[in-house]
Amino acid sequence: MVHASVIGCGNMGSALIQGLARTGTHTVTACDVDPEVLEQVERYCENTTTDLETATESDLVFVVVKPDIVGAVLEDLDLSSEQTLVSIAAGVSTDFLEQRTDAAVVRLMPNLAAESGNMAAAVAGSEISDDVKSVLDDVGTFVEVEEAQMDIATAVNGSGPAFVFYLLNAMKQAGVSSGLEPSDAEALAAQTFKGAAETVLRSDRSTDELIDAVCSPQGTTIEGMKVLRDSTVEETVEDAVTAAEDRSAELAQEFANE
Repeated sequence: MVHASVIGCGNMGSALIQGLARTGTHTVTACDVDPEVLEQVERYCENTTTDLETATESDLVFVVVKPDIVGAVLEDLDLSSEQTLVSIAAGVSTDFLEQRTDAAVVRLMPNLAAESGNMAAAVAGSEISDDVKSVLDDVGTFVEVEEAQMDIATAVNGSGPAFVFYLLNAMKQAGVSSGLEPSDAEALAAQTFKGAAETVLRSDRSTDELIDAVCSPQGTTIEGMKVLRDSTVEETVEDAVTAAEDRSAELAQEFANE
């Protein structure tokens, strides 16, 4: 069992706390300056506190705050070399973190699906401990990447859920426009995205092969695929990912210049 502290209990911090709680194998101390936020996660935690010092008592300390206040938090966060700091802050490099703490440093880019145990995460650091791997395994799937790859990982899996929500909503609206009830259209679209994603993860076939498997000759799917292939949707999605990647790189540069 790993005891972790989560500093910052906003959307991502709360999702991580709930994901850890659902496993029943880890305990969590939640720390935030807002007592009302702590009330919302209290039932998932062993302890809640507004005192940063209390949060430093864990072997594994997650810092889940906005990038522009990471430095200020680290100034007040006294960790030893026996502890591990896991930072979830877009654009904040491991070099920046290592200069401001004695703890082992891991940089993590997860997403909100941690809440349900379906997180996709990228992780970078000179050494990823077994405790960190255990925690991440219990809230989803992670891949180890180089620090230089964290900007694109931030865009793909960190920002990616918003892009998927956008596309899912577009499918829902198409269903509603043709007569489906909104709740029915949403359920069908959401489950379709979920099932398609599971198929990709479980199958040895490429996405192109899976598309071909759904497209019967002269059937309905192939007609829709013709529209997509004749459009610029791939370029638009790539542009969205690139924009998020560029912003992550800008944030990293801002911290490098401090």
